[in-house]
Amino acid sequence: MKSLLKKYTETSLILRIVIGMIIGLCLALIVPNIEVIGMLGSIFVGALKATAPMLVFFLVMSAISHHKQGQKTNMSRIIVLYILSTFLAAAAAVVVSFLFPTTLVLTSAAQDVAPPSGIGEVLKTLVMNIVDNPVNALVNANYIGILFWALLIGFAFKGFASDNTKDVVSNISKAFGTIVRWIINCAPFGILGLMYKTVSETGIQALLGYGRLILILVGTMLLMALVINPIMVFINTRKNPYPLVFKCLKDSGLTAFFTRSSAANIPVNMELCEELGLDEDTYSVSIPLGATINMAGASVTITVLALAAAHTLGINVDAPSAIILSVLAAVSACGASGVSGGSLLLIPLACSLFGISNDVAMQVVGVGFIIGVIQDSCETALNSSSDVLFTATAEFNQWRKQGKEIVYNWKKKTNK
Repeated sequence: MKSLLKKYTETSLILRIVIGMIIGLCLALIVPNIEVIGMLGSIFVGALKATAPMLVFFLVMSAISHHKQGQKTNMSRIIVLYILSTFLAAAAAVVVSFLFPTTLVLTSAAQDVAPPSGIGEVLKTLVMNIVDNPVNALVNANYIGILFWALLIGFAFKGFASDNTKDVVSNISKAFGTIVRWIINCAPFGILGLMYKTVSETGIQALLGYGRLILILVGTMLLMALVINPIMVFINTRKNPYPLVFKCLKDSGLTAFFTRSSAANIPVNMELCEELGLDEDTYSVSIPLGATINMAGASVTITVLALAAAHTLGINVDAPSAIILSVLAAVSACGASGVSGGSLLLIPLACSLFGISNDVAMQVVGVGFIIGVIQDSCETALNSSSDVLFTATAEFNQWRKQGKEIVYNWKKKTNK
């Protein structure tokens, strides 16, 4: 048993996950609707949801409490990069949607969910989630509230707590990081269950029917990952961005693609930041923050599906409306963590800009649920990998200003 377990852990995680996907697909086609197999996916997702909030809470609290007075961080530049990337993602989605207009076969699959009524409600929900009861925030995985209370408690600890107390908090955060890594090591079984359940319930035909829409969504996210983000990196570092871009996509994006959780991918991103030689005082805060507000992928989803709805109904979208949509999608995406259902439930808000009724908009949300197995995976991969990318970019920018040479000399990542 030990030798088998050792061989399992030494095999590439991505290879194990791909094998799990193939087995799940084959089982769904041969013996569909066996509840026990689908439960593997539910157990995997449930375990991630249970541990990720605690990890974020103790991680941020530890980072703030250990921060020494006078230590410089690059948080302001990182936050600007996060927000700018989210807006540019919406703008790119507008351009791509104009070049390749898409129409939808609407569905009624989302009639039982309620979207926010307007941007005011999104912002109100966001503010109320910030000041949510800390225990309630942990129970409901309200990450914006978790961040707020972790910051406050961290600053309080920084002022009076002993070094031993701070070390206890740090050790707890490391323990939860280790637990999340254990869960991610079980990802092949979870992905097997998720693939089985998705194909059993919706069928491959449902995904093929929205092939053009999926191509537009994935293509726009690839445009962000391989063109726009590298340009932002180059402007800040004056160095070929692609070694860093591909490193982040390979070591962070691939894992996030399969786990479909930016919060659960935090330990992977922290390990990658350490491997890149970044400042722990910066990335221990910027990575959890990015998992909450760095939402370029969500911005793409909201924009593309809103414009697809407009094209379906024959609504002409002019340039000023497109600009307003880009701003609205970016703001909404940053507030997605404050809305149950994430980016998909913010689509009606964007649709309202064009006078599209809520009934039709919710049918568009139903389409989003159908393609979610691909849309959500790509969205999370873009969001999570760019957390590390922009954290590294901000620090490399500081190195450049200080006259230090930026050398991509990271060692080959080992499988853990």
